[in-house]
Amino acid sequence: MRIAVFPGSFDPLTNGHLDIIRQASPLFDSLVVAVAHNSGKTPLFSMEERTSLIRESVRAFPNVTVDSFAGLLVDYAKDLGAVAAIRGLRDAGDVDFELRMAQMNRSLYDQCVTLLVPTNAKFAMVSSSLVKEVFSYGGDVSKFVPPPVFESLLKRKR
Repeated sequence: MRIAVFPGSFDPLTNGHLDIIRQASPLFDSLVVAVAHNSGKTPLFSMEERTSLIRESVRAFPNVTVDSFAGLLVDYAKDLGAVAAIRGLRDAGDVDFELRMAQMNRSLYDQCVTLLVPTNAKFAMVSSSLVKEVFSYGGDVSKFVPPPVFESLLKRKR
């Protein structure tokens, strides 16, 4: 079984993330969307909320599951038996960061390659941070996030 992992904080999941899932899921028997605990960030949604929202948002993808992890991605990938880590690219800035990360991960665990997947151009400006900022000022982010995420954002605002 060929397993890939798509790690991220997903706070919140965006339509750009879903686009990467849509592109990568047919390439593997199983794609695990892995919500990473990042102690350097203060999340809007709890780990449980993020995993639940992602599960609701990926129901259309039968080979996609959702999990969470803390620590190094390579350790998590090794435990899963993953052959690939999926990372999304929006622009040239992402390439520099993701290439260094991919090289480090490969040096730590050479059984798992990193696949850099460009998102659809219509999502190139979308990031979780930007979605949260625009929403905090009353902007309409409904076209940038899946419906379950948008509904949860609206509930937080009330």
